[in-house]
Amino acid sequence: MLRNYLLTAYKVFMRRKLFTAINLACIVLTLVVLMVITALLQTAFHPRGVEGKGDRLLQVYGIRSLSPDGKNVRTTLMGYKTIDKYLKPIAGAERVSAFTLPRAVSVYQGDRVSQLDMRRVDADYWKILDFHVLAGRLPNEDDDRLGRHVAVVNASTARQLFAHGSAVGQRISVSGQTFEIVGVVADVVHLNAYADIWAPLTTFPSTDYQNDLTGGFAAMLLARTPGDVPRIQREVAHAATTFVSEDPHAFSTTMFWADSKLDVFARVLLSRQSEADSGATTLLLIIACGMLLFMLLPALNLVNLNMGRILERSAEIGVRKAYGATSMQLAGQLVVENVLLCLAGGLLGLACARLVLWWLEASQLIPYLEVDINLPVFGCGMVLALVFGLLSGALPAWKMSRLDPVHALKGAA
Repeated sequence: MLRNYLLTAYKVFMRRKLFTAINLACIVLTLVVLMVITALLQTAFHPRGVEGKGDRLLQVYGIRSLSPDGKNVRTTLMGYKTIDKYLKPIAGAERVSAFTLPRAVSVYQGDRVSQLDMRRVDADYWKILDFHVLAGRLPNEDDDRLGRHVAVVNASTARQLFAHGSAVGQRISVSGQTFEIVGVVADVVHLNAYADIWAPLTTFPSTDYQNDLTGGFAAMLLARTPGDVPRIQREVAHAATTFVSEDPHAFSTTMFWADSKLDVFARVLLSRQSEADSGATTLLLIIACGMLLFMLLPALNLVNLNMGRILERSAEIGVRKAYGATSMQLAGQLVVENVLLCLAGGLLGLACARLVLWWLEASQLIPYLEVDINLPVFGCGMVLALVFGLLSGALPAWKMSRLDPVHALKGAA
């Protein structure tokens, strides 16, 4: 039966090549958009490479404090003292890193000035993230402890600053401080890893940052095993209840959460800073519903095209029903035809999506973007193609199965 469906589908596709091409173009365009979005979301929510320890990695990006009456709310980044006092003692964490967010700085080379993004990080930062070292080395505990003015730059920055030689061993002036470049790493765009220049925390001009409970810091916690992640999240939430602010009378209640990468985005996008539940499930449902709605319009267009194809095949339908073909068999045939067309469109869409992602990477619209269409994205693309085929084929198949053979034959005359 399936073999007959496949042969019939092939003959139908070849009979009206223009019609088939229009259908494929509609399917490919829709699936390219959806697969590019899927690949970008996977890169953001479940990155590989430098942040590939995602099943053990948690982030703490903010502190939310409430006044006793609940009317005043303060949301800030963490201070170094908060990380050192409340997060580093957390049991079950293999490493805890304190680091700043990227900040624009001016890099001076003679009469040339470059605007770049700089992070200051501790030694654990380099142990948690898996940077690809292209030249030199990464800073270590001694660099941190002794406050050595060393720096790491990414590949693009090394080319920009030292186009005709090696960056390692060179010196750069950053906002009045001189740093020696000790390493060059591959470009990265991920939330915790993105920067042009990295330097040790202890190179701050002042040690005042060590006494701040709030400020410009975030933290990463690396669990020993994935099974330790829930326990660390509970302990971080409990640590927040013991937090004492600079002015306990003004802000008596404090909350901060250890989140996965998906949780970080969900908490920010859905404004869930005051709740333990980040809203990650809600965010995924919103994205899924958005994709289905996006698929709906081209699916309706394909429904209309398929209805037109049914009218052209009314004679065939009438003859087959007259010879005993059941409504289920006829409906199955059209669904199979449509699903096959959508799966073919899905394969073409994957190839086109890869080309679009290459263009995005080369265009630098998103700095240092690197996206792969891996097995999960491929599987998602095929599922989307299957759903697309079912959505656009179900109604025409139902309509076709209800055609009366006599009226179908008369309609063809």
